[in-house]
Parts: sequence; C-alpha cells; structure tokens
Amino acid sequence: MRFSVVQKFLQLESASSIILLAAAIMALLISNSPLAPLYEALLNLPAGVTLGAYGLTKPLILWINDGLMAIFFFLIGLEVKREILEGELSSVAQIALPGFAAVGGMAVPALIYCALNWQHPGNLPGWATPTATDIAFAIGILGLAGSRVPLNLKVFLLALAILDDLGAIIIIAFFYTAKLSLLWLALAGLGLAALIVLNRCNVSRLAAYVLIGIFMWVCVLKSGVHPTLAGVALAFTIPIRDRKRPDRSLLRRCEHALHPWVSFAIMPIFAFANAGVSLQGMGLNIAAEPVGIGIALGLFLGKQIGVMLMVALCVGLGFARLPQGASWSQMYGVAVLTGIGFTMSLFIGTLAFDDNLRAADVRLGVLAGSILSGVMGYVVLRYLARPLPLTAGATPGTSGR
Repeated sequence: MRFSVVQKFLQLESASSIILLAAAIMALLISNSPLAPLYEALLNLPAGVTLGAYGLTKPLILWINDGLMAIFFFLIGLEVKREILEGELSSVAQIALPGFAAVGGMAVPALIYCALNWQHPGNLPGWATPTATDIAFAIGILGLAGSRVPLNLKVFLLALAILDDLGAIIIIAFFYTAKLSLLWLALAGLGLAALIVLNRCNVSRLAAYVLIGIFMWVCVLKSGVHPTLAGVALAFTIPIRDRKRPDRSLLRRCEHALHPWVSFAIMPIFAFANAGVSLQGMGLNIAAEPVGIGIALGLFLGKQIGVMLMVALCVGLGFARLPQGASWSQMYGVAVLTGIGFTMSLFIGTLAFDDNLRAADVRLGVLAGSILSGVMGYVVLRYLARPLPLTAGATPGTSGR
C-alpha cells in the first residue's frame, strides 16, 4: 500500500518534468528572439491587489517568485510533515541514509562554490545556489531508466530530495532575509499562533487556515523574511488526522489537490519566468565567470561527491545499508541525478543576486550543471550501472521491505 502511494507520486513528478523542461526551453528561445522585449515587459508588468485604502503592487515576476512559490513551499511543507509523521522519514533507521546523503550533497557543492569565488566577496551570497535538488527533473530522468532501477532506490532519491528541500527552507530562513521589521514579524507570529490553535482544536475547515495563512503571508512579506516561508509554516499547522473522523486527513486532501496544480502549472510558470537568459554577446569567456562555473561544478561534481561520500561512510561504518535491491553503480547514478538543481537552485539564485549580470551567470550555471547531471545520470543508470542479481521470486524494479 505504501509503495502504491509512492509510485503514484513518482509517476506524477515524471510527467511534470516534461512540461517543466518545455517551459524552460521556451523561455530560453523567447529570450534570444525578437520577442525578448515583450518577455521582459511581461515579467515587469505591475500587478496589485487593493482593499479599501490598502494595496499591494509588485511586478509580475515578484508575484510569481513570492506568491506562487509560497504555494509551492506550502506543498513541500505538507510533504515533509507527512513523511516525518507517517512516511519515509518517520524513524531513525529510515532517515539515516538519505539524511546524511542530503547533508553531504549540500555541504560539498557549497564548499566548491566558495572555493571558486573566495577572491570575489560580492559573489559569496550565491553559495547556496548549487545545494538544491529538483525533485521533478530528478525523478523524471530516473523514470527513463525504467525497471533497471529498483523502487527502493527511487524512494531513497525521493526522501533525499525532500530533505534537500527542507535544508533549502532552513537556508532561506537564516541567510536570505532582508532587514527585519519586528512589528510585522510579531503580527505574523500572531497569525501562526492562531493556526496552531485551529490545529489543537481539531478544526478541519480549510478556509479557516487559508484566510489566516494569507494574512500571515502578507505580514511575512512586510517583515523582511522571505514570504515563501509563510507557506511552510502554514503547512506544518495543517492537521494530518481528524480526531472525530480518523479516516479523513485534511493534510492529505490538500496535498492531493495541490500536487497537480503545482507540478503542471506553478513550477512551469516559475521556470518560464526565471529560466530566460539572453546569450547575445556571450563568448567563451562566460565559462570563466566564477559565479556560473561555481554553480555548474557545485551541482555536477559537488552533489555526486557529497552524496556518495556520505553514503559510503554510513554503509562502511554500519550506520545504514544500501536500499534493498540497489547496487553501488546504481547508487552512483542516483547521486549524479541529485545535481539537477533547476527550480530550487534558480529560486535561491534570485534571492542571492538582484543585478542582471550575476543573475544571468546564475541561470547559465544552473542550466549547465543540471543538464550535465541529467545526461550523465541517465547514461550511468541506463547503460553503465549493473543491477544486483535477481533472487528467487523477485521481479525487476521491485524489492521487498
């Protein structure tokens, strides 16, 4: 039953990766065509919401990055909470291997980026950009390898990517916040307290949570903390069980309803808005830019080195075992796939730099590192990795638990 749920999740992520890739390619093509001025004008189009004498007006690109991405982070928060309480992260034994792998996969890319940019202090805010893993693309490439990859290894990648997202949330909270407004932060705290009261009172009406969540999002936006964190805070207060009706779960209902919208609409819109970069006038010297090369190498080399190093240490010291049915060569292929940063890397890059020059370097570095990781990961898993010999009664792509 548990693997049936995971398989549906993996299938949805695999399908969404195609649309995500199409959106990114479209953004690149438009940015390097006569339509580029219209593309820029669209993203900078002012849009606002007014309520009496009060209003909030922002360029469309910020509504996407601050508003739609808050919904994306809300879904991530729901997934993290569910996995911690009932899923693949609910015990020390389950969380050990993907947990240590996620830490290694974030630390080594950051070190590589900092080493390459140490002589350029203005570039150091981008250190977290190559630490992320894009679940949709990584799962999508993994799906192309078909039954050659055991399901337990796919679950390992899913758990690692979720922990990776949790790490990104923590990084954004501590390192990418502007000057704080204590008044707005206090109001956001009141909103969070109200959400906790709703949870403790077993309120199962989604509208109550959404209304307070919107209020909290506005307060967090005004406070200087990145507003996407309001989505995470809201998610953690959504009850996973209804004490009056144990068969119903508001969290699961929200997750199932939102997942298609996030996968097939919000993430492609974000990719279309943020992947566009003009290549006009860029020569071979772009490969020597420390921001771009630091991100590309951090994703392509740092992620696979960090993940494999921690997995080898955990298994060698007896802290954990390889996922059942997985070989070391298959594990290496998955480690390479964690270098597909794309959505989350682009998002962190937008928080790190607001000047056009380094923003372009970020996009090129993320695209280069992600493409290299995706291609090499697929080649390793499809053609080079050797699966373990099948035991009696086993079938390809499955394993016991």
